[in-house]
Amino acid sequence: MPTGEFLPFSPPCIGEDEIAEVAATLRTDWITTGPKTKQFEREFADYLNAPGALALNSCTAGLHTALATLGIGPGDEVITTPMTFAATVNVIEQVGARPVLADVEPDTLNMDPARVEAAVTPRTRALIAVHYAGHPAELDALRATADRHGLALIEDAAHAIPARYRGRYIGSGDNPAAFSFYATKNMTTAEGGMLTGDPDFLDRARMISLHGMSRDAWKRYDQGGSWRYEIVYPGFKYNMTDVQAALGLWQLRRLAEFQRRRRAVVARYQAAFGVYDAFQLPVERPHVEHAWHLYVPRLRPEATDVTRDDLLAGLAARNIGASVHFIPIHLHPYYRDKYGYAPEDFPIAYDAFTRLLSLPLHPRLRDDDVERVIDAVLEVALPARARLPKAA
Repeated sequence: MPTGEFLPFSPPCIGEDEIAEVAATLRTDWITTGPKTKQFEREFADYLNAPGALALNSCTAGLHTALATLGIGPGDEVITTPMTFAATVNVIEQVGARPVLADVEPDTLNMDPARVEAAVTPRTRALIAVHYAGHPAELDALRATADRHGLALIEDAAHAIPARYRGRYIGSGDNPAAFSFYATKNMTTAEGGMLTGDPDFLDRARMISLHGMSRDAWKRYDQGGSWRYEIVYPGFKYNMTDVQAALGLWQLRRLAEFQRRRRAVVARYQAAFGVYDAFQLPVERPHVEHAWHLYVPRLRPEATDVTRDDLLAGLAARNIGASVHFIPIHLHPYYRDKYGYAPEDFPIAYDAFTRLLSLPLHPRLRDDDVERVIDAVLEVALPARARLPKAA
C-alpha cells in the first residue's frame, strides 16, 4: 500500500513574485510577444553573458529554428546522441535531414567526441550536442571536430541552465544553444524556450520563428508601427508570449536560490548511495559545473538482484514519483524501423538505459522528503547481500 503523501518527481517552484508579474502583465495591452518578452531576452542573455537571445515557445522550437536558419535539409546529415528525448532527433527529420547517432561516454552519458569524429561523412552538416541531465558535453573536442570538418555546432541545452563548461556558462558562445523552460526544468515559463547565439544569426532565426515575416508582430501593432510586412521565408509560429516571459523574469532571478537547493539534495543523495556497490552514481567532471536538472543513478546488476523496473515499482508503491531519462532514440519504433537499428548498435546507451532511473530533484524537496526517497531506494534496491558498504 502507498505510504505517505505523493512526492512528485519535479513540480514547478512558483512564488508570489511570479504570480504578481503575470497578473500585472495581464492588466496591460500586451499579453503575446511584446516588451516583457524583449526584457526577458535581454536579462537571459546578460545572465549567461551570451551575445544574444531569442525567446521561443519551446526548446524544440529553438532546435528546429536553428536547423532551418542554417539551411540544413534533404541530403544532409546531423550527428547527435541516442541518449536524449525524441525532440532532438525529430527536428532533424522535420527539416528533411538524416539523423546519425553516436554512442555516449560511460560516465556522463554525453555524446562521445571520438565516436562523433568517426561518424562524420561528406554529407554531415552539423552536430547537436546534448548536455545530458545538466552535465556539459565535451565542447572543446566537439568544437574541434566541427571546425575541422566545417560543421555547425548546435547545443541542446534543455537541461543545462545554469551549467558551466571551463568557467563559461552553457549558451555564452556564438553558436546556437537551445534552452527549455518546460514545467519540470530548473526554471520555467510553463512552456517556453530560448535560443542563444550570434546576433546576426538570431536576427534571421527571429524572422523564421514568426512566419518568416519581415518585421515583428508586436512592432506592427505598437504605437507608430506600420501595418506593412512581407513573407520572406515559409516560417513557423514559435514566438513566446509576454505572459510566459513574466514568469521567466522572476524564475531567472531566483535561479541561484534554486540551484543551491538542488546541489544540497544531490550532495545528500551522493553521500547516502555512494557507500554501496549496488549504485553507479552520476558524475561531475572537475572542469564543469553541473546544472543537476536530473539525478540519474544506475543499478549494478552484479551487486543487486533488483532491476530498474523493480525499483521504479517499489518507489511508486511508496508514493514517490520517479522516471526514466531516456528511452534511447534507436529503440523507438519510428527510428528503429526506418534505420534498421538493433538495441546493441549503441551498446553504452542501451546498457545505461536498462539500469538507470531519475529520482526526485527540485527546490521544493524538504530534508525529510530527501530522507524518505533515500530510505525507499535502499529498502527496495538492497537485499541483504547488497547492504554492506563498499570495501575501504
